[in-house]
Amino acid sequence: MRNLLKITIVLCSIAMFTSCKVNHGTVKRSTAPGQVKKATGAKSAKAYAPGQQKKKSNNE
Repeated sequence: MRNLLKITIVLCSIAMFTSCKVNHGTVKRSTAPGQVKKATGAKSAKAYAPGQQKKKSNNE
């Protein structure tokens, strides 16, 4: 009887621990403007800098 109880406790413990799911948040890291410039072959990284994005207009 004690062996059956021990086996039941172990199986329940295993079932509880294996059913846990941990989600790790991923952080999307953007590439540095200089690295994008190198990849695209542009002469200036100004167009890829976050502060310069507001200067682009949709009217052009």
